[in-house]
Amino acid sequence: MPVPESAISTPAVGLAPRRLAWEVLEAVAAGAYADVALERVLRGQTVSAADRGLATELAYGAIRRRRWLDAWLDRLGKVPALKQPPRLRWLLHLGLYQLLQMERIPAAAAVNTTVELAKRHGLGRLAPVVNGLLRSALRAHEAGESLPLPSDPAGQLALLHSLPDWFAGELLRWCGAEQAELVARACNQVPPLDLRINRLRSTPEAVSAALSAAGLETSSIEGCPDGLQVLGSGGDLRQWPGFEEGLWCVQDRAAQWVAPLMEPQPGDRVLDACAAPGGKATHLAELMGDCGEVWAVDRSAGRLQRVAANASRLGLGCVNALAADAGDLLQDRPQWRGAFQRILLDAPCSGLGTLARHADARWRVTPESVAGLLPLQARLLEAMVPLLAPGGRLVYATCTIHPAENHRQIATLLKAQPSLRLISEEQRWPDPTGGDGFYAAVITTSGVPT
Repeated sequence: MPVPESAISTPAVGLAPRRLAWEVLEAVAAGAYADVALERVLRGQTVSAADRGLATELAYGAIRRRRWLDAWLDRLGKVPALKQPPRLRWLLHLGLYQLLQMERIPAAAAVNTTVELAKRHGLGRLAPVVNGLLRSALRAHEAGESLPLPSDPAGQLALLHSLPDWFAGELLRWCGAEQAELVARACNQVPPLDLRINRLRSTPEAVSAALSAAGLETSSIEGCPDGLQVLGSGGDLRQWPGFEEGLWCVQDRAAQWVAPLMEPQPGDRVLDACAAPGGKATHLAELMGDCGEVWAVDRSAGRLQRVAANASRLGLGCVNALAADAGDLLQDRPQWRGAFQRILLDAPCSGLGTLARHADARWRVTPESVAGLLPLQARLLEAMVPLLAPGGRLVYATCTIHPAENHRQIATLLKAQPSLRLISEEQRWPDPTGGDGFYAAVITTSGVPT
């Protein structure tokens, strides 16, 4: 029903989380990463868990839906979105997102708080514009009106799901209309919270029971034997049962699929060549029964501290952290030639399989930035081959869905290295029901895989 004028003119409540979300949108527009911007604006703030959650949902949702929201501004406003004053544009995005995407936010609250933010934070003279545009959006929404769509399939996919044109067009080429629609939907979902259970210390059933007793319900994840999905939210997860005891860690279900492909055995020497923050390195250690050596290598000494901290909390003693360039390992450590039975190269990539998780990534990744990653990936792949023991396994994994970063890299490697044999490769697409997009290829040297 229409928002009464009295609702618009009454003092606003719930401004704090909306103001924080607005600050995140402005910071991202200025070049900040969304997660870093959110952490920065929340630091030092005294906000409830509910307000923190609302600020996160508003900021990430409006960033994901930026193109779609701009299209509504173009349709409803007298000034096109790209010509709006930036602060006003992002504020209108917040209001429109609440009105058009969030059923749990009353229309009066969405309009009222957005207008009040304009009045209190330097846009007072534009408050009538905010009020009028949001009320127009509400009328259009209640009337079931929609945006006019481009005539071409790629343009329609891009506008409806707020994707860059180039990515929508490529999606259709890569996987066809039906799968592209599912991937596009997945890009705008709030990703579920998945846990990986440390089998050396507990079981999914025991962790599920402990979390349930604390008011946190979980469900099993199909095809993910060590995983649990947490249903709902429950504040700081570091306070949840089992965290301090190292019974579980947070890891997306698709990422949990990678380490078992290596089939690590107790006593193996394993290399995780681009390891930080350590989710797969610790998974490998768990699968090996913490017996053997896992060398977690990363160029960032700071990020390796997280690897060491995670391994310590999970009670894993076989993980060794080494700050180094994986592409130079043989040069720096010639004794490592042929020394590893298992090697994981979780390569630096465009992250196109994780757009739901990284709200601003779709606006950063370009065909040019993807092309710039290809030489690095190829260099790292080539550098892994001499480190692999005869009959060992090399797994090349990425969290992207771009063929040039995935099977084309592997095809090029196999053509250049006749001694290698492809055991398997699989592309997992982002799933609207949960799970990032991931690719993995399993390669062995000549001979029988160990």
